[in-house]
Amino acid sequence: MTLLVLMVANACLPKPLSETGGGVNITLYGFSIMKEPLEKAIFPAFVAKAKAEHNIDIRFTSSFAGSETITNQILQGVKAQIAILSIERDAQRLKQGGFVTSDWHNLPQKGIVNKTPFVILVRKGNPKGIHDFSDLGKPGIKLIHPDPISSGGAQWSLLAMYGSELVKSEKQTGVADRTRALQTLQAIWRNVISTPASAREARTTFELGNGDALVTYELDGLLMRQSNNNADAEIVIPEATIFSEHPAVVIDRNVSAVDRQVIDAFMQYLWSDDAQRDFVKFNFRSATKDALSQENKELATIKYPFTVDYFGGWDKAFPEIIEGVFRDQVQKRK
Repeated sequence: MTLLVLMVANACLPKPLSETGGGVNITLYGFSIMKEPLEKAIFPAFVAKAKAEHNIDIRFTSSFAGSETITNQILQGVKAQIAILSIERDAQRLKQGGFVTSDWHNLPQKGIVNKTPFVILVRKGNPKGIHDFSDLGKPGIKLIHPDPISSGGAQWSLLAMYGSELVKSEKQTGVADRTRALQTLQAIWRNVISTPASAREARTTFELGNGDALVTYELDGLLMRQSNNNADAEIVIPEATIFSEHPAVVIDRNVSAVDRQVIDAFMQYLWSDDAQRDFVKFNFRSATKDALSQENKELATIKYPFTVDYFGGWDKAFPEIIEGVFRDQVQKRK
């Protein structure tokens, strides 16, 4: 759908900055690792497109933190108009709070704007011999892991580590071994030495030289490895791991009738080939076309990939795994 169609008649469009003195401002809150592709590529491209095609001046105000954190901020009253979240559960919380009234599942790809698998970062040369999630439970390993209370990425990581053992045991024996998965997660969590508030803060902690390993999004691992200052990090690709999928939602309570068409236009733009290609350039996987993802040769091949659907979706994964397994059987018994 084109920007022109979404913005309909000129009478409905906001007036240019030169006429209003202010233009249109879009306020977007995103989970931590969305910062680079949005601020460096997608925002500027959309601003230029709106100006060139419709003479509309658009500005973006953005804020990035852990997914649970930005969801709580919106629920407490910050005036975000769009949220890009790490987990579906946070979108559901915004709906339950009355902030999201439209159904994001009606957007392209059911609202999922991009995806990425979870991997392990280790020190150069992999001195601890870490080759899979289960190795993170070995004695003597010091693991950095974001806090599941504030970080959606941390919850994805827990599902990745627990689910990896389920998937591998199922491949090996035909039956998913929940005892093995629980024991592995318990052993791993005993080795956690720091729980920063977001995946990005966890990466920073690891970059500063703390810990032997970090479980994180593939794209954050690639960004770190590609940095000239961090040649010390290597990426370990687990045999089985989860693909995190990230929903974008409109915070309807904070969107005026005047701004609605511009907000809707930007939302649709997120699934355009241009925006999806920008996500891929910043090491996300495209939500729309595998061919776009294949343009980035740095992205790894996962032997046994799975998604949250393996657990029955977030409606089951959160109460059964994040609460029932992690909170009640791992965290409380550390």
